[in-house]
Amino acid sequence: MAVLSDRDIKKRIMDGSLVIDGVDLNLITLASVDLKLGNKFKVFKTTQVTHIDTKESIPADMMETIEKKDSEPFILHPGEFVLGSTKEYVKMPEDLVGRLDGRSSLGRLGVVIHSTAGSVDPGFEGLLTLEIANISKIPVSLWPGSRVCRLTFDTLSSPSETPYNKRKESKYNKQQEPVASRIFLDK
Repeated sequence: MAVLSDRDIKKRIMDGSLVIDGVDLNLITLASVDLKLGNKFKVFKTTQVTHIDTKESIPADMMETIEKKDSEPFILHPGEFVLGSTKEYVKMPEDLVGRLDGRSSLGRLGVVIHSTAGSVDPGFEGLLTLEIANISKIPVSLWPGSRVCRLTFDTLSSPSETPYNKRKESKYNKQQEPVASRIFLDK
């Protein structure tokens, strides 16, 4: 596997084999593309439940969707965990896997952009859900439209035999906003 360079990322976007709707080509760096924070956030209503059962669907009333304008920050409080998403809609080809990393500048403020799900599978399509947490002791303002993460691309030795968009058990394909855990669908 080889990581795509800035030159190869631009080439793949221009020839249509990699789709990143809404991408700013100026944000393609040495070997990645910076992505921006979307406007919708899903927040747990912690006073509504005693616990989360991973064998059950998360009740709709357990989470609240908050939408912010680009000119309006989302304030992430210490110890708070929310789901956000990228502004950009990504369509991964069957011969690439993506790796999502938070920006170091946010990490130095105690903001974690993804807690575990850093892989973007071949064939995935949709907004990327971000698992955002503030591990500092100070509230941090997150601005929709600001750069929050970067996406790198590794080439596969051959195209995936059954890419994400063709797997029956794919739970998050074509998501248009942050999507709550669907772990209860695991087999």
